[in-house]
Amino acid sequence: MFGAAPVRGAPPDVITMDVGDEPGRVSTEEVRIEDGPFARQLVFFRSNEAPGTLVISTADRFIYLVLGNSRALRYGIGVGREGFQWSGLVKVTRKAEWPDWTPPPEMIERQPYLPRFMAGGPGNPMGARAMYLGSTVYRIHGTNQPETIGQAVSSGCFRLANGDVIDLYSRVDVGAKVIIRQAAQL
Repeated sequence: MFGAAPVRGAPPDVITMDVGDEPGRVSTEEVRIEDGPFARQLVFFRSNEAPGTLVISTADRFIYLVLGNSRALRYGIGVGREGFQWSGLVKVTRKAEWPDWTPPPEMIERQPYLPRFMAGGPGNPMGARAMYLGSTVYRIHGTNQPETIGQAVSSGCFRLANGDVIDLYSRVDVGAKVIIRQAAQL
């Protein structure tokens, strides 16, 4: 299991996820999830939303790009950990290739070892592409930790493997509607 480590002082069958941000860890833009439940795939997706809309299901760990005709492209994502999950309706307000990363003050307070600024590139935790969500500090972005896809480990952003975020980035326009849902809609 990626990122699984025994807890010191705990029985050997107890594990914890120790997955922090890893500035400087290199992951190339070719990395993508190729098999398993989080692999990019065309799926049946009933929706009244216009093609080009993004629907994020944090509970299921998927982002759907609505294509119309009850179809969507589904990508596996990493989501916010406990206490950093959110929902809402926003738009993609900006896009960037190999974005710079400036952790917000709240993140630095929680994780003082983080750099105050990191230029974009393969060692940057923001990954190969980023789509900025409304006026929030949150983004849909790549990651230099593709093993975290399907997990709740971020500070509220939505992360994809670099190859998958490059594909999604090429299909999404600035101004696209983004719906973030916490629980399944009945």
